[in-house]
Amino acid sequence: MACSAHLLSQSLYPSHLSNPGACKLVRFQARHTAASPVVRFSSSARNRRSRSVRVAASAEEGRRQVELTYDAQAKFNQLADQIDKDVGITRLNLFSPCKINVFLRITGKRPDGFHDLASLFHVVSLGDTIKFSLSPSKITDRLSTNVAGVPVDESNLIIKALNLYRKKTGTDKFFWIHLDKKVPTGAGLGGGSSNAATALWAANQFSGGIASEKDLQEWSGEIGSDIPFFFSRGAAYCTGRGEIVQDIPNLLPINLPMVLIKPPEACSTAEVYKRLRLDQTSHADPLTLLNEITQNGISQDTCVNDLEPPAFEVLRSLKKLKKRIIASNRGDYSAVFMSGSGSTIVGIGSPDPPAFVYDDDDYKDVFVSEACFLTREENEWYREPISSSATFSKEDSPSEVAPVAD
Repeated sequence: MACSAHLLSQSLYPSHLSNPGACKLVRFQARHTAASPVVRFSSSARNRRSRSVRVAASAEEGRRQVELTYDAQAKFNQLADQIDKDVGITRLNLFSPCKINVFLRITGKRPDGFHDLASLFHVVSLGDTIKFSLSPSKITDRLSTNVAGVPVDESNLIIKALNLYRKKTGTDKFFWIHLDKKVPTGAGLGGGSSNAATALWAANQFSGGIASEKDLQEWSGEIGSDIPFFFSRGAAYCTGRGEIVQDIPNLLPINLPMVLIKPPEACSTAEVYKRLRLDQTSHADPLTLLNEITQNGISQDTCVNDLEPPAFEVLRSLKKLKKRIIASNRGDYSAVFMSGSGSTIVGIGSPDPPAFVYDDDDYKDVFVSEACFLTREENEWYREPISSSATFSKEDSPSEVAPVAD
């Protein structure tokens, strides 16, 4: 056993890892007076242990030979796996994508003051990156961001989500978080809701996945109506306040291009709902809209948004922007519509904005991003497509937009 202990200690030094495929072989011999059978012990390859012992005896030679074969790299990997298991993850970088509302019907007002809606939500490829690290503190989280004006205190949905997770599970992990913001705020794209869902997912990973996806989805509705949607597979028919989520698999081709165009001004969701008049909303049946999109794809007639008229009252320049995009459309877009409560206008069918966005000084500060639909696999979070990009039409402003890290 002295030789095996010596080999174990030596295997952890770099000089023994320079050739991972090499195995150490040790032989020693002992006198033996009688013949004995050949015996071989070897551990399972599944456990990545490449150690074997062979004992052979010969009546003619009267001696016994023992061979010990040792795979240093396999043992190193085994020890590293055990350390990872004991310590758990300490850092995690996640993509936090936004969403669009392909259609949005407001069907009534609830006793609690919220409105009932019926909407087709879909995740798209524009998103933020959030970096999580375990904090040595057992008292508070620390949030930083690359965008001025984004709150970093407990009013931020990321911190609210982490507090919610600790409340529900009893875990005591706190985090250092850096938010690389790429989704504009006040855009009707659910960027903050996505950040909260991503934070819940991250906290659960750090805790070994003790909560199910269904748990996370149900809990998230306590801090935001749009957050539960992000625990769908990426496309869902949402009702109630938005927290009742019905997955719609394989609804739209993920390679269908689109362009997102947002003016510098944001739309206040509260102001938009304040101006909403239920007697002036669309009479289109939401399930009929969903069936039409499922059967024939997106068209201008199916992209109904009951929040457009009140949003255009709140921000009159937004109505003008939509009209100009439609007027300049030369068949590039199958539909042009507003997402959520604004102020993003979506053009489906092309990743390119109309030329006036670049040529007209009135639109020099407009945010422009190409995008496509995005989904995720079960038990995995969303992954950023390599080709995703976001720019301002003329002069990029570092205080407003920054590239996604990593």
